Amino acid sequence: MLKRLGIYSILALVLFFSAAPGRAQQGNSGSIDGVVKDSSGGVVVNATVEVSNPVSGFRRETTTGSDGSFHFTNVPFNPYHLVVTATGFASSTQDVDVRSTVPTSVQIGLKVGSANTSVTVEAKGEDLVENEPTFHTDVDQAITDRLPLGSVSSGVSSLVTLVTPGIAADSNGLFHGLGDHAQNSFSVDNQPISDQQSKVFSNQLPTDSIQSLEVITGAPPAEFGDKTSIVIKVTTRSGLGVTKPTGRVYTTYGSFGTANVGVNLAYGGQKWGNFIAANGLNTGRFLDGPEVAVLHDKGNQENLFDRVDFQVAGADTIHVNFAFTRSWFQNPNTWDQQLHTCSAGFTCNLAGVAVNPVNGAPLGPTDQRSQIKTYNVAPTWTHLISSKAVFTLGGFVRKDQFNFYPSGDPFADFSPGLQAQTIGQDRKLTNAGVRSDISYVKGIHNIKAGITFQHWFLTENDTLATVDPGFSGLFNQLDANGNPISNPASPTGGNFTCGDPTQPNEVGPCQTLATVDLTQGGKPFLFHGHTDVKETSLYVQDTITKGNWSFNLGIRGDLYNGYVSDRQPEPRVGVAYNIKPSSTVLRLSYARTMETPFNENIAIANSGCSIPVIAVLVPPPNTPCVSGLIHPGWRNEFHAGFEQAFGKYFVVDAEYLWKYTHNAFDFGVVGASPLAFPIAWHNSKIPGYAVRVSVPNFHGFTGLVVLSGVAARYFPPQVGGVPFLPAPGVFRIDHDQKFDQTTHLQYQPWQRGPWVAFNWRYDNGLVAGAVPCNAPTATCGFSTATVNGVPTVLMINNLTGLPLTADQEFQAGLTCDGKPAVTGPTGTALLSCDAAGFGSTLIKIPAPGKENDDHNPQRIAPRSLFDASVGEDNLFHGDRYKWSLRFTVINLTNKTALYNFFSTFSGTHYVTPRTETVELGFHF
Repeated sequence: MLKRLGIYSILALVLFFSAAPGRAQQGNSGSIDGVVKDSSGGVVVNATVEVSNPVSGFRRETTTGSDGSFHFTNVPFNPYHLVVTATGFASSTQDVDVRSTVPTSVQIGLKVGSANTSVTVEAKGEDLVENEPTFHTDVDQAITDRLPLGSVSSGVSSLVTLVTPGIAADSNGLFHGLGDHAQNSFSVDNQPISDQQSKVFSNQLPTDSIQSLEVITGAPPAEFGDKTSIVIKVTTRSGLGVTKPTGRVYTTYGSFGTANVGVNLAYGGQKWGNFIAANGLNTGRFLDGPEVAVLHDKGNQENLFDRVDFQVAGADTIHVNFAFTRSWFQNPNTWDQQLHTCSAGFTCNLAGVAVNPVNGAPLGPTDQRSQIKTYNVAPTWTHLISSKAVFTLGGFVRKDQFNFYPSGDPFADFSPGLQAQTIGQDRKLTNAGVRSDISYVKGIHNIKAGITFQHWFLTENDTLATVDPGFSGLFNQLDANGNPISNPASPTGGNFTCGDPTQPNEVGPCQTLATVDLTQGGKPFLFHGHTDVKETSLYVQDTITKGNWSFNLGIRGDLYNGYVSDRQPEPRVGVAYNIKPSSTVLRLSYARTMETPFNENIAIANSGCSIPVIAVLVPPPNTPCVSGLIHPGWRNEFHAGFEQAFGKYFVVDAEYLWKYTHNAFDFGVVGASPLAFPIAWHNSKIPGYAVRVSVPNFHGFTGLVVLSGVAARYFPPQVGGVPFLPAPGVFRIDHDQKFDQTTHLQYQPWQRGPWVAFNWRYDNGLVAGAVPCNAPTATCGFSTATVNGVPTVLMINNLTGLPLTADQEFQAGLTCDGKPAVTGPTGTALLSCDAAGFGSTLIKIPAPGKENDDHNPQRIAPRSLFDASVGEDNLFHGDRYKWSLRFTVINLTNKTALYNFFSTFSGTHYVTPRTETVELGFHF
């Protein structure tokens, strides 16, 4: 691995030091070049040129040089409105469409007229619609800088969730895109990143390094692969052309002792530029915890991002991104983990505190911690072949190193009904690759063809041991043929369980459990897994614009080699028609995609059933571990939508989608641990809709509304990975959400004055399958009972069959006959409740007999969350140097709500309570 990684590093350095710099753009952005002349053909010096997009909020301004020329770099792909003004001339306007790294050239002719020093630019209906077959959302700094975000450490996830339709919010910076768990990918200046981006998997790009985002939720063009439910194209900030040092220094302080200090700086010239951003965060609430109270949740994060651009006379450009992020955090505790009361199953001392069963020492709180280090280097060389063609060659090396540290006392990791093991992990995931493409623009054609080779190096080192004194009692003793040994003394005709002293000659699972059971003198099991995953991707696509028509035609081929090998041709096609008189765009699109498996912990997922300890610990007790290798999935997806402008005031963009996936991915976990491994179900069907309403700047007011409803129907059996949970029939998985919406409004009544911004986020709730239920279905079997002829709900985790503790009932807000099922986090658990009186304040539970895993599942209760910011960008009305002040409140009403309860992937987590933050900034 080191040898191969060295080859990629050498290639990156060669690209960086040997390429002859030049003018062409690269990545997810283009450039606009032009010359301003008067009616006689003479150049116009010091003319003001402004380019803007009213929907995304992008706006940039420059002046012409001594030769009348102007140049805009790092311009995201989008249509733009260009306005030129000069003293003594009438203003000139022109529409410019930037769709390629090939420079866009324009010629501007000014006519003599009244002296204009400024011009008011107002969007027209035709400026608000985009004749594109692919549904997407564009946002620029004008929106993102003032959007109240709930998390600094996962700001990109928060941003995407709030501004994009089709996104279901989950805890810890995780979001579910269009009904999938995490089939999302990033393209950062054209560098592909398809591994999971959340607080508990990988560190994210800092938000102050981002110039703009384009989030593709429609059928992906052929250049995108791997995980394509959501494709997030990021254009980072650049210092190219910034001849005066420009940036800001800022500091924030807020609730839970959260402090953040940062600086960013852009500086350069016409032929070079550097942008650097650095910040540090320390907080008392780093992750979304499983309790309303904040328990054991401190964390910190340090970010560094640097982008270098270099150009000289000639046809070549060099661009390099460097990034490093480190995060360290405690894993939040439940009250069961914090207190370790006698009800935890341990022997207790006279003070009522659980003690270590080996040495008798009192058990302290669970003390599990994590550290993630992320490194990234991505150089790109771009060669301008001609005025119509650009060649790009890039390399990248990205590494995530994840460490999970168990408690110093391994028995402190036990939590009843939650975690029976103590677990440690050292996981490394390195993605190295080379990409190359060529773009060609001529007439009605915008062609792009490319090839990408990626190599993932995966290493997993885990330690596992059982610390639950009663865990082995869940397993049957087996004879030499693998059959349970019946216990003649059992009044119910039961079987002997593991650890029964009357059956000392245990075989099979009992022998295996004994070797890793610390309560019986066992030792931790050491798992080491390593594999390489290679993928080669080739594509060609053409965007054809003819009159009112626009066509996207493309084909992609992916060659995947991991634990299994797979090859797929993937056609992509889209068509849009612009009805100009009514400012309407109609569109249809189709994509065939190969969905690649998650890389995190794929070694243990594919090899677990061949390892006795994993084969016993992970599947449900007494369930044979019959594993299948995880194959890439194939998907057919269809999209139909429209975009409609209503005058210059707002535009509506809507789409219906239908996705069918064979081999649909999700995750399983071992206890409340980061040992989350991919699994695959036979297939999934995901229909839904997504709508975006944009209000461009109108006298200082802008608005954005996104709403969606996406189903996620999964079909058993589980066909890949270590068996996790049985599913008797079609079910809605825990990233199914019937409806969600975000409304973002911001208003600045005058340019040199304060502004306000407001968010309203509504979610009707993810599926919550672990809650006890009462219906005549097999999945309610754990919690359905009849007591004295009365239908009764047993307080059972309906996914695992284990009893809920008092604290877990409290977390779920369970009630019985209108009264709280638990009086507090240390109360006595209720064993059952009459079905008619069973309910919850935090979870929507169907009426008795009405629960259905497919058509009427249990869901987290609907919630509305409100956020607000108010700020002043120039407190003392300075010209060159400015001070800013901002006050932000997240969850204004301090709403108590859940993201999910015992999710098979993320567990139980509450939304962020009310947090207040003040930011002071100095801009130069």
